Parts: sequence; structure tokens; C-alpha cells
Amino acid sequence: MGRVFKYGDSVDTDVILPARYLSLYREEDLAAHCMEDLDGSFVAQVQPGDFLVAGENFGCGSSREHAPIAIKASGVRCVIAASFARIFYRNAINIGLPILESPEAAAEIQAGDELEVDLASGVIHNLTQKRSYSAGGFPPFLQEMIDAGGLLPYLAQSNPPQPPQNT
Repeated sequence: MGRVFKYGDSVDTDVILPARYLSLYREEDLAAHCMEDLDGSFVAQVQPGDFLVAGENFGCGSSREHAPIAIKASGVRCVIAASFARIFYRNAINIGLPILESPEAAAEIQAGDELEVDLASGVIHNLTQKRSYSAGGFPPFLQEMIDAGGLLPYLAQSNPPQPPQNT
């Protein structure tokens, strides 16, 4: 269960993580600046397990992975939006940040609502409004990738390194 931080349409990667912080590389340093140009109180208020909810085209702009890394490192459990920019969608999956696309949920969920999400089924439960929404779940291999923490950890556990063969 977590609380909702709600934003509008076309939230771009430059407001998710301002470009002036691109030289930072530690996840906790990126998280310290997440959303600061859009919502100066976000970092002080977000708690592990909270949710970002937004409108259309979330994550548009730059193709860098810094933005979803900053969101995940800030403790956000899942991003729910009416739609995602394609590159943000892929970057989020690659780093293990769960994202769900549901125009209805994005329109009706309000800031401060309490949510529970079943990522396997894609069902979003708004505990505050006593409503549920279906965003559709991920295919099993993508859910396994998210559960592993992203593409690289998934590959590491799926394909352990093999010792060199002497021929």
C-alpha cells in the first residue's frame, strides 16, 4: 500500500531528473533530486512503496536512464500513467521499475489516494475511492525481469557466467 503523487501530461525526463544532475551516478544521489523542478516537496515526502500517477506521454524527452533510476531509487513502487513515451517505457523495464498504463486509472486517481497494485495481474486497487482498474499484467518473462531488479540482474541469474572452455 502506498500514497499517490499525481502529475499531469507530458512529464518529461528533464523535470523527472534535471539535466544539471546528470554527472551524478549513485542511485541515492539521483533520487535526492527526483522531480525537484516539478514538485519541490516530492523528495521530502515520498516514502518507499508510494506511487506516481500521471497523464499522457509520461517520460517524454531524453532517452537517458537517469529518470527511471531516480524514480525507482526514491522508493516509488510503481508509475501509473495514461501512456508512456516508448523509450521511457523500455528504460523503466530495463532497470526494474514497474509501470502500468491505464488511462482510466490515471484520470480518476487523485493525489493522496492510497493504492495497492498487483503487478502480476495489472490490477490497481484505489483503497481511498474503493475502485479497481485493470492495466493488464506483464508477460511472465518481463515480470521476472522486474522482480529480479531489471535486465542485467535478470540476465545474471538466468545465464550464470560459464568458465572458459579449453579446447
